Amino acid sequence: MRKLATIRKIKDLLPIIGADRIELAIVDSWKVVVSKGLKIGDTVCYCEIDSFLPIKPEFEFLRKSCYRKMADGQEGFRLKTIRLKNTLSQGLCIPIDELPQLSNSQVGDDVSDILGIVKWDPPIPAELTGRYKGNFPSFLKKTDQERVQNLTNEYQEYLASGINFYATEKLDGCLDGKTIVETENGNMSIRDICESKYKGGVKSFNTETGNIEFQKVKNTFINKPTIHQWFKIKLENGIEIKLTGNHRVWIPDLFCWRRVDELRGDEIFLLKN
Repeated sequence: MRKLATIRKIKDLLPIIGADRIELAIVDSWKVVVSKGLKIGDTVCYCEIDSFLPIKPEFEFLRKSCYRKMADGQEGFRLKTIRLKNTLSQGLCIPIDELPQLSNSQVGDDVSDILGIVKWDPPIPAELTGRYKGNFPSFLKKTDQERVQNLTNEYQEYLASGINFYATEKLDGCLDGKTIVETENGNMSIRDICESKYKGGVKSFNTETGNIEFQKVKNTFINKPTIHQWFKIKLENGIEIKLTGNHRVWIPDLFCWRRVDELRGDEIFLLKN
């Protein structure tokens, strides 16, 4: 059975550009927009998308945007993927102290039954009454396969085939574009790519498939000369590279991209050969 509501801890909190009251919480590999006030390590009740929460006072704040009726007429609040401030949010995080009925629950517990949460069952369209068989084809098998966002450990082991590297030191005043990247046409500097308006493929990491692929350059531009903040990155094999502060790196522990200048310094990034 799918665990729709579970007790979890907030792994990280990320700022949302242009937002003063909300931020992005990382719960295992789920990303959920939450009100500011939570802290990294806080215990929360996380409700997955497709959860159908009952009509109870503690969930009334969802009425305006989430109220629905299921096929059997049951009323409640449906959770689905939404976008807030141009940021995707999947599910709902409720601080554990706001749900006294869960005071004895431990991290990892499935609390769906305690809260009365069931899976959303869409109502049958009126024009299909009497001949509607559901959304899922009868000739395909359903499984209890866990969602990928809950497979944190397995996915991290898969990604661990790369080389980890660490941000160790800030570098100020670097103005050149000599950083070399691999393209379909061989190695090129960032300056050469921008000045030639190169539109070929650049080696990239596909977070959906976990594969290294060549992705087409969609746009290039050259900033006016300014003083940029750079970071020195030291690889496990001792090699050092330099990245600008606005360069985004993939963090497998959090299953997300993050700017180098937003790092605390103890994160592990992923780098593929």
